[in-house]
Amino acid sequence: MEVASNVKQIPFSQQMVYDILSNPSRLEKMKENIPADMKDKADAVTFTENGINITAPGVGAVAMNIIEREEPKTIKFQASVAMVKGNMWIQLLPTSDTSSKMKLTIKADVPFFMKGMVQKPLTEGVEKIADMLAMLPYNTI
Repeated sequence: MEVASNVKQIPFSQQMVYDILSNPSRLEKMKENIPADMKDKADAVTFTENGINITAPGVGAVAMNIIEREEPKTIKFQASVAMVKGNMWIQLLPTSDTSSKMKLTIKADVPFFMKGMVQKPLTEGVEKIADMLAMLPYNTI
């Protein structure tokens, strides 16, 4: 199953956004800015130089590690700890010298009988994560 966000406009350069997102540990200080509705869905979130670790009610531990970086346009993550195997990738394209656009895609190995149950929550989750990434103040991180 593959789910992609809508394309998000970001008022920062492709290179600036890539530099931050390709090293998730830089996002650690932004944890206090996570929207309340997303905080309710995760007990703990930690960022490392090469990945993101989340503990969520009903899901348990999820670890996403960077497996590929293609500067300045793609960052690909793979689930190393999760109930379901899958990948997530962030695509970045420049729209000008000072702005860019982003698309977030998740591909998960969801059993056929569960696709109907997870399609909507997964689609909403991808969209919320993409919105949050698009709104980050990359110039102050």
